[in-house]
Amino acid sequence: VSDLRPSALPVSLDVSRSMFDLRSPPHRFMKRYDSVSSVPSSTSSRKDSQGSNRSLDTITLSGDERDFGRLNVKLCYVSSVEQIWITVLHCKDLSWPSSYGENPRICVKGILTLPKPVYFKSSAKEACSDIEFMETFVFAIKLQSLQAVRLVFKIQTQTPRKKTIGECSLALRELSSQESSHWLDISPPSK
Repeated sequence: VSDLRPSALPVSLDVSRSMFDLRSPPHRFMKRYDSVSSVPSSTSSRKDSQGSNRSLDTITLSGDERDFGRLNVKLCYVSSVEQIWITVLHCKDLSWPSSYGENPRICVKGILTLPKPVYFKSSAKEACSDIEFMETFVFAIKLQSLQAVRLVFKIQTQTPRKKTIGECSLALRELSSQESSHWLDISPPSK
C-alpha cells in the first residue's frame, strides 16, 4: 500500500499530484463526455442546431432522427396469369407531427414506378400508432417489367388536409410465386 498524501509523494511526481488532490475543483482537470459520443459537452446543457441552450434531458428528436414507424406488406407474383399481388397489412409505431391534427385519417398510397406509373390507395383509417389495413391490390403486369422498378409507399393524411407523413420503398427484382413479407422503415417524405 502506498501513501498518497502530498508529503509521501516523491518530488518528481509534483506535476501529476494535483490530479489526485480532491480539494481542487475537478472541472479543471477533467472533461465530460456524452455517453453516446466522444464529443465534450458541458455539465448541464449544450447548444442545439438553432443555437439555443437546452437541458440534455429535454432534447427531442426531429427531422431525420425521429422514428416514423414501419409498414408491413406482403408481395406475390402469380406467373400463370402474370399478376402481382400487393397486400398492405399494417403500420406499426406510426407517428405524425402534431401540426397534422390529433386524429387525422391515414391511408397508404402505392406507386409502381413503371415508365407509366401505376397508382393505388388503401382506404383511410383513423390514426393511431398501429393501424391495420389488410387490403390486397392485384395488377396484371409482366414479371420482366416489374423486376426493374421499385414499389413506393406514401403514408398520407386524408383529413383535415392531404399531407404525406412519410414514405418507404422496396425493389421488386426478387419477386416470386412464393409470398414474401416485408417490414419497411418509414422515412421522412422526400422533398
